[in-house]
Amino acid sequence: MNRELIHIIEQMSKERGIPKDSILATLESALLSAVRKKYGLEAEINVRIDTDSGEIIATAQKKVVKKVNDPLTEISMKDAKKIDPSKNVDDTMASPIMLDDFGRIAAQTAKQVLFQRVREAEKEAIFEEYKDKAGQIVSGVIIRKEKGSYFVALGRAEATLPIKATLPTESLKRGETIRTYIEDVKITPRGPAIMLSRTHPNFVAELFKMEIPEIYEGIVVIKNIVREAGDRTKLTVYSKNPMVDPVGACVGMKGTRVQSIVRELRGERIDIIPWTEDPRVLLAKALSPASVESIGINEEEKTAMVVVNDQQLSIAIGKKGQNVRLAMKLTGWDIDIISETEYGKMRKGEIENQLGELKEERRINEEEETRSREGNASEDEEQ
Repeated sequence: MNRELIHIIEQMSKERGIPKDSILATLESALLSAVRKKYGLEAEINVRIDTDSGEIIATAQKKVVKKVNDPLTEISMKDAKKIDPSKNVDDTMASPIMLDDFGRIAAQTAKQVLFQRVREAEKEAIFEEYKDKAGQIVSGVIIRKEKGSYFVALGRAEATLPIKATLPTESLKRGETIRTYIEDVKITPRGPAIMLSRTHPNFVAELFKMEIPEIYEGIVVIKNIVREAGDRTKLTVYSKNPMVDPVGACVGMKGTRVQSIVRELRGERIDIIPWTEDPRVLLAKALSPASVESIGINEEEKTAMVVVNDQQLSIAIGKKGQNVRLAMKLTGWDIDIISETEYGKMRKGEIENQLGELKEERRINEEEETRSREGNASEDEEQ
């Protein structure tokens, strides 16, 4: 029977992923609680399990006395000599406790405590397994949907994927396997909480890392990434190797690499932009897919005025301003976009204003010259 206990502990360790030592410690603690419940808290009791034989050894620290007044804390000289002949009066010793008379209540207490402790150990093991996986992509299976969230099975762990953290175009079904981004792992009163997301910008970044060997190896680096999930993602990339084209590496032959990511994102558009220190070039590329005619910048205030062809204006701005909004987040610049027609009118107005200012300046100068001549003529007449 005792060997069977060791077998059960080993099986539980394997099935639940809990270290064997942790289960042993938990069981010893459970048994200790049961023994204390029977023999009283005042007794100094120890319980251990022999890992070789599976034997449960329980002892109580007792004082050797001539006459026993409290059997929970004292042992007679006669009984002490039977256990250890070297013991004398006033010595303390570990007196064995017979566990056969635990009784139904004590056994039930041990069972309950063991179940509770094992469950706690299982939660701790799950937290230890996933705490360092925050920021990574995992695959899981949808097991149910309730209270505004999907619940996803990740092996023996259960994670939460809020519906607001899924793509607007997708409706996930029970049993469906999905890839998600671990946004956070934390301890709560109910145990470890693993929070998932498919809308986080880093979900796309991690997909690129999985699909693009040059990014995984660190040759191509994602400088920045911004996203409005379900619609468009923009990211800037650069290469540490001048022989490697960062955009070409991400796109792949005939677009095969980026298309696999687009499929995962349910058709979300992705703009891959080469990083450059030149703000004019960076801003022009960031407004992709629009074509830019010219750019004026104020480097101190990080503001830019971008001129585009009239037909490109709506593309540059994007639906509800999405394209220019993402471009500003990506670059950190404040961008104003105007069409060539508007720019022409503005320039015409500026030229007219400049001409008007010149005419006004000339008129003032002429008036001053006239007054000066009149003043000189008056002085000559007086002389």
